[in-house]
Amino acid sequence: MSDVTRKRIAVLISGRGSNLPSLLGNELGGDIVVIGSNKAEAKGLDIARDAGIANFVISHKDFASREAFDAALVAALNEYRPDLVVLAGFMRITTPVFTQAFASRLINIHPSLLPSFPGLHTHARALEEGVKLHGCTVHFVTPELDRGPIIAQAAVQVDDDDTPDTLAAKVLRQEHQIFPYAVRLFCEDRLHVDGLRVTTLPKSIHPVIATGAARV
Repeated sequence: MSDVTRKRIAVLISGRGSNLPSLLGNELGGDIVVIGSNKAEAKGLDIARDAGIANFVISHKDFASREAFDAALVAALNEYRPDLVVLAGFMRITTPVFTQAFASRLINIHPSLLPSFPGLHTHARALEEGVKLHGCTVHFVTPELDRGPIIAQAAVQVDDDDTPDTLAAKVLRQEHQIFPYAVRLFCEDRLHVDGLRVTTLPKSIHPVIATGAARV
């Protein structure tokens, strides 16, 4: 893929940025040009600095409304002209001000097999419900929380002795596989969206998803 056609990717985080190494360590078909956060103490910003990637902080606490914060965030991101905005542990409920600004080029990773367990505390809820399979989902972001078209999913087995922490660790390993895979599909223009259904257009390359990650 030539430099002319490579996508410009912006990533938003709120914490440790646990998915950043997998995104930075894989060929995405695009380049991460900026990493932003709503928290100055987010450990993931250290990853951005160590990698020499531009970064910024806009605190949601400085704004009177979600809409005002989202408008400031949109303005900050637009300075970097992103083709794709990736939410990698960005712990904010976004408003239409944000989702409409980046419609069809905004993706998120969620730690459950959506549409099951949207929102928070997904691993504890999965254990409480007694599910036998749990996992993670990469999806396009729409105004409806955790409801956008699904790009990729990976499943893990839930064992009898699992705790929320052990289940989270299993799921995180799969996140590290499917997130760069989904980003690359976008950057290679291989995703076709029809309502809530996403189909993958063929290309004569091997997918970057690792052997053993169960896509469902």
